[in-house]
Amino acid sequence: MSAAPALLEVTDLHAGYGAIRALHGISLSVQDSEIVALIGSNGAGKSTTLRAISGMIAPTAGSIRFDGASIAGRKAHTLVPMGLAHAPEGRGIFLNLTVGENLALGAFLRRDKDAVEADMEHGFSLFPRLKERVDQVAGTLSGGEQQMLAVARALMSRPKLLLLDEPSLGLAPQVVERIFETLVAVNRDRGTAILLVEQNAAKALQLAHRAYVLETGTITMEGTGGDLLASDEVRRAYLGA
Repeated sequence: MSAAPALLEVTDLHAGYGAIRALHGISLSVQDSEIVALIGSNGAGKSTTLRAISGMIAPTAGSIRFDGASIAGRKAHTLVPMGLAHAPEGRGIFLNLTVGENLALGAFLRRDKDAVEADMEHGFSLFPRLKERVDQVAGTLSGGEQQMLAVARALMSRPKLLLLDEPSLGLAPQVVERIFETLVAVNRDRGTAILLVEQNAAKALQLAHRAYVLETGTITMEGTGGDLLASDEVRRAYLGA
């Protein structure tokens, strides 16, 4: 029996910014209900990979298939209804809107009002602080609260796949723990697949079912999270061991 096709299949992807080439033919996949981590040093091309997948930039070559459809070069707003959500580095929330308004915008394309309200309550159950601050302007939240809001807003579209870029960046350790615990719960309870770019390689590999190592726009290693966590090469390069 042949294996089921991957939810996300990236093949020989090239992308960049003007004359600057950031990705040099990378290939990766994410299965249904799988957490996949993408680790590497600053400038390796991790964020560019997510931007190319989510339609924020157009690839120059290669293919991207999501849920059976070719999506390379499609605009970002057309991918959200297909089940693809992207919480970018820097959070990307609307700082002049309230927490509640940000969450409502995450469900802007949905018409199932009762289910949207239920999903908002689910977001509040994941991050109770957001419920306490539902009428607070997002720009006045702490960095950790803004990251919680970015994740909760992305989940409001009920994605099949969540692209998550550097969720722990600049946050206190206890906040990082809370966010990663929430990602595990969302994956376990709702079956949401996650492609995670994360500077904290140890945390990412502990969380991930599988992972890829990206170096200067090329994937150099792949394997289970546990295998890469135990790799001497990965430990020396990214774990300080």
